[in-house]
Amino acid sequence: MNFISPTSTDILLSEAEKENLYSKLIEQINKDFNFANEAIDFPQSTTPSELKVQLHEKIYRLIQYKYAELLNLLYIIDVPEDNVKQLDGSDLVELSEQIAFLVLKREWMKVWFRAKY
Repeated sequence: MNFISPTSTDILLSEAEKENLYSKLIEQINKDFNFANEAIDFPQSTTPSELKVQLHEKIYRLIQYKYAELLNLLYIIDVPEDNVKQLDGSDLVELSEQIAFLVLKREWMKVWFRAKY
């Protein structure tokens, strides 16, 4: 079974639920954010739509007020730098949404591989 990279946040989150790995995804996000000293604590009861919105807001605040910490977080999560450099930074709301998706994508990949191999 090969890992297929999701093309949107909604597809990723529904895939995580379908594979019964959504709770693992939340754990992984919490773990990596806390490791980067950017405390975030999504309860297991967080719905996919809440996760999407709250993660987006957190990234938005990091872009605005704590850019160095955001870069550190992306490094810890292991989001490829090239992916971030390719984004258009002219609209902060859109940029934070795209970075949130890159974060989710990388976290999902970790969770998926751990579950499958």
